Amino acid sequence: AAKMAAAAGPRRGWLGREGRASLAAFLMGASVAALPVALGSPPGLLSAPGLRGRLALALHVAGVNAALLLLYSRPLYRIAVRACFLGFAFGCGLLLSTSRSAWRHFGWYMCSLSLFHYSEYLVTAINNPRSLSLDSFLLNHSFEYNLAALSSWVEFTLEKLLFPELKQITWLSTVGLLMVIFGDCLRKAAMLTAGSNFNHI
Repeated sequence: AAKMAAAAGPRRGWLGREGRASLAAFLMGASVAALPVALGSPPGLLSAPGLRGRLALALHVAGVNAALLLLYSRPLYRIAVRACFLGFAFGCGLLLSTSRSAWRHFGWYMCSLSLFHYSEYLVTAINNPRSLSLDSFLLNHSFEYNLAALSSWVEFTLEKLLFPELKQITWLSTVGLLMVIFGDCLRKAAMLTAGSNFNHI
């Protein structure tokens, strides 16, 4: 066991430096979800038209990015900026999910997708830090994956504009969300079970 620990290299705590930086940056990005509370406005503020919400959003993004530049050197910054982007997408997804907008489904999607990509990196940082890289976020998965994601965004937008009645939350929507959550939990459990034998290659 001692030889295996030595081969793995030095680790500080249960989460290495890269993992800690990514977690802090993800939470910084996700803090966008607290803007309505800070502004004393309902959660739908950022999805509604108006200058106040957009200005608050722009200032938040600028402030968080400035903090990342000050806090992290180049190697860690590259990790932090990706994690922060995913956290920001997650926070915006939470805002949409709690609004009364027809975009609530899309908020669920944003939360699910961003949390999937971030948790891939985080679980790898915990489980197999030697194989950890920027590719562990799976943001550059494949052309086909990116095309499928883009197609789903276009499809959702067109349906919302042309057939808004399709975008009502029903029991089927909730079942779909629960299936996504269950599937991702199952994947992460498999990654944790595989331990250092798991990597994204």
